[in-house]
Amino acid sequence: MSIFEKITGSLADKREWRAMEARAKALPSDYYNAYKAIQKYMWTTGGPSNWQDTRRIFGGILDLFEEGVAEGKQVTELTGEDVAEFCDELVKDEETWKDKYRNKLNDTIGRG
Repeated sequence: MSIFEKITGSLADKREWRAMEARAKALPSDYYNAYKAIQKYMWTTGGPSNWQDTRRIFGGILDLFEEGVAEGKQVTELTGEDVAEFCDELVKDEETWKDKYRNKLNDTIGRG
């Protein structure tokens, strides 16, 4: 991959992220606040570690929330009462940042 492709891909990813954030901002405040809280939880606890998983997970949450708004549902009707568990389920089969750091630590110590 050339440097141009890396930069262009990165810019495309940023545009896509901004578009997703704009979708989130268009949600009613209770949904938007829940989306931002979910993002914070995911980044704090070791969310998805690559763009493809990030796009799929957060895009899926936005789709779910937009459908919930259209159906007049409350956020917890979609996520369940334990929103953290909902988040954990979304990333359970994905490599997370926590996994990457865990592997890096073990590799570093293992070399010593």
